Amino acid sequence: MVLVSYDISDDKLRTKFARDLSKYGFRLQYSLFQINNSEHLLDNFINILENKYSSKFSQSDSVLIIRLNPNCKIDKYGYAKNEDSDYFVIG
Repeated sequence: MVLVSYDISDDKLRTKFARDLSKYGFRLQYSLFQINNSEHLLDNFINILENKYSSKFSQSDSVLIIRLNPNCKIDKYGYAKNEDSDYFVIG
């Protein structure tokens, strides 16, 4: 899993960035997206980030891309605990 967190001060740029990011993953929280572990998807997103947005960011803007390995433990509370995408069916 890859997490992308962003803090972009310009409203218009932030909205466009989130719209593009939603094509590659899904929103976990307002400024936090999850991209499923696909190097191809991540490479495409990074390409768009570098070519379309990087030059438009101000010194106060930031984007963090966090790559999590399969051994990471993720604790979920509240609504987030219902967001698991792995299901087991026993029949």
